[in-house]
Amino acid sequence: MALNITRGYRQLVAEAEKEIETLGIDAALALHGSEDVVFVDLRDVRELWREGTIPGAFHCPRGMLEFWIDPDSIYYKDLFACGKKFLFFCNLGWRSALAAQISQQMGLTPVAHIAGGFDAWKQAGGPVARKEKR
Repeated sequence: MALNITRGYRQLVAEAEKEIETLGIDAALALHGSEDVVFVDLRDVRELWREGTIPGAFHCPRGMLEFWIDPDSIYYKDLFACGKKFLFFCNLGWRSALAAQISQQMGLTPVAHIAGGFDAWKQAGGPVARKEKR
């Protein structure tokens, strides 16, 4: 049976990156620790346990993002009303590009994502915090 996929994930990510702000790793490292920026880790909790996270990052599983942003949702998180810049990241920067795009479409601003994601962060020598299992 042939699939009817007309736009793959690469195309979706490329389209998202035309609409959103993408920060290189040096710019992201420079923002770490800023009072005006919230780093948002979109990865699955098992990825955090295995690889760690950016110190101080807020964990928002990608599957919950839209529900945590929307104040009409029972899952709403008031962090998303703080007025700060949201800097999304995942492992390679694909999920975070899509997350930044949908967040921006929902009206959350300002948002951006880290090119290359957590993988690029680690390769650049960015700090990493361990995430312990509860």
